[in-house]
Amino acid sequence: MRKVLSLTAVAVLAFALSGCATNAGSSGNDATGTWGKVDVQGQPSLDLAEGGKLSGTDGCNRLTGTWTQEGDIVKFSELASTLMACEGVDTWLSRATSATVSGSTMTVKAADDITIGTLERAK
Repeated sequence: MRKVLSLTAVAVLAFALSGCATNAGSSGNDATGTWGKVDVQGQPSLDLAEGGKLSGTDGCNRLTGTWTQEGDIVKFSELASTLMACEGVDTWLSRATSATVSGSTMTVKAADDITIGTLERAK
């Protein structure tokens, strides 16, 4: 009986710890972190938090949503934005649906899988 309880405890612990795993890609290009020019007015940036929460700005409007990563592909979902009009600001980031990460560069794509921009990892 003790052996069964011990094995059950180990299984429960392993399952619980698996929930703490990052959603990093198998390539080692973990997207977690801050991307873009943070605190520079008119410039886009994203913060991809552990646990899948996304926040940022397209350079004008605030962005919020969720993200996941499988392999080299980052998927953005539930992306919502404020709707302020900012003259002279290209709000391309608000159209993001996915991205890839290679080193310190994130290549952002729209729904049609066309590259719409890049962000550098913030330091």
